[in-house]
This record gives sequence, structure tokens and C-alpha cells, in this order.
Amino acid sequence: MNIVCIIQARVGSTRLPGKVLKKICGKTVLEHDIDRIKRVKNIDKIVIATTTLDKDDVIVQEAKRLKISFFRGSEDDVLSRYYYAAKENNTDVVVRVTSDCPLIDSEVTNATIQLYLDNTEKYDYVNNTIQKTFPRGLDTEVFSFDVLERAFNEATSVRDREHVTSYIWDNPQLFKLGCYKSSRDYSELRWTLDTIEDLQLITTIYSYLYNKNKNFLTSDIIRLLQEHPSIKEINKGIVQKIV
Repeated sequence: MNIVCIIQARVGSTRLPGKVLKKICGKTVLEHDIDRIKRVKNIDKIVIATTTLDKDDVIVQEAKRLKISFFRGSEDDVLSRYYYAAKENNTDVVVRVTSDCPLIDSEVTNATIQLYLDNTEKYDYVNNTIQKTFPRGLDTEVFSFDVLERAFNEATSVRDREHVTSYIWDNPQLFKLGCYKSSRDYSELRWTLDTIEDLQLITTIYSYLYNKNKNFLTSDIIRLLQEHPSIKEINKGIVQKIV
């Protein structure tokens, strides 16, 4: 079984252009993403899925520098980009994460994948966000290539083509959905990167934790926020864009 993590990445961003190439502790956000995903035991290969636009040549250059495979596809039809990236890499199981999550937790991602692998008869698709219990920014989705292919062939709306998996989780009558949940509800916390305030928060967290332990986990961040609650205020007013 070939388990491939496909990370979508592009330079374009309406609220924070070039965000995945911003530097935190001397490394780009994309490099931090990859470093953290490399620690996930259940992943065989990482692929960066970017667009064919000239401005995303820098994403390809970064992937090459980091010695990570890449695929270039449609800017707007991200579902097709994922489908062809998965097909090109002979993928059996797709793990989907986005490049704006430099605090993604390898243990959470691994457990989400394991829940899927242990329940392939029960679930077609597993994520850790159907019931939001984790901080936003740890998002992981797991599904088979067959499920991705079905979505690719059947989804027609602009929304479903853009957001890759919305056709799947919007149709529980077609797909069996599962969710990996935290034992405590941390869903009010925002650790994703979409605005300058998000970047300030994530940079602050890295400044406290990264040099002590490059593989710091969610529990380490929670402990930090308990000790320094003012950090949470940095991006408190940011509203998440709705899919």
C-alpha cells in the first residue's frame, strides 16, 4: 500500500501573498510543513501539488531544494490537481494537508491516518475536522485513491472543484465518514497561516519552542499558551474564511 501525502501550495493568497515562503526561525513555512510531515510514520511519500502558473516556479524551486517530489496542475480546479498528482505517484491512500499549517502535529496526523487504516471497511474518508476538537491548523484528511477518483468524476460545482474534498464530506449518503477527535476541545484556537496576525502568532510560538525541540507537539504549544496566555490574543480577531 502506497500512502502519499499531497500538500497543496501556491504563492497566491488574497490575505497574505507568498505566505508559504515566509521565513520562521530561518526556514520557510513550506520547509517546516515538510519537516513535520516527514515525522509521520504512516506516510511513504510527500508530494507538493502546485500550479502551472509562472509565479509558482518558486514553489517548484523550493521543492527541488528540499528534494521533495512535486506536481503542477490547475490553479482553480484543485480537485483535478490532487487527482492527477495522486495518479502520477501510484497512490493507494491519499493524505491531504495544506501548506499553511506549519504547526501541524505529526502524532495527530499519524493517528488520523491510523484510524482510517484500521477501519477501511467502516470509513471511506477520515479527517480530524468533521467534529472540530483540534486547533485549526492541524487539519488532516485521509481517503483512498478510489474515493478521490469518484469525487473527481462526479463533482461539478466550482466550490467542490476548488476545495478538493467538500464533495466527499458534503455527501454522507455516498461516502462513509469518520473523524479522529481530541480528548479535549481546543477548537477555539487558530494556528493556521492566513494573515499577518497568524504569522506573528506562529512565529512567536516557534521562538519559544523550536530551538529547544524542533519536533514540538500540540501539548507543548498548549502548555506554552497556558504559561503565556497573551500569545493567544495575537490573532484572536481573525475570522476563518468559510469553505
